[in-house]
Amino acid sequence: MGADDKMSNAAEKATGKAKEALGKVTDDERTEAEGKTDQSKADLKQAGEKVKDAFKR
Repeated sequence: MGADDKMSNAAEKATGKAKEALGKVTDDERTEAEGKTDQSKADLKQAGEKVKDAFKR
């Protein structure tokens, strides 16, 4: 897993957490759901990168 991919996934996850928190504070369910979705996407991408790394070894 490249450093760029790790940083990109971490940034996407952080953005998702921020969106989720903003949604909770403003009582906006849509923004909260988008934040959770962004976090899930980042987690899936990270898992995919780990699988690629495992096959490279």
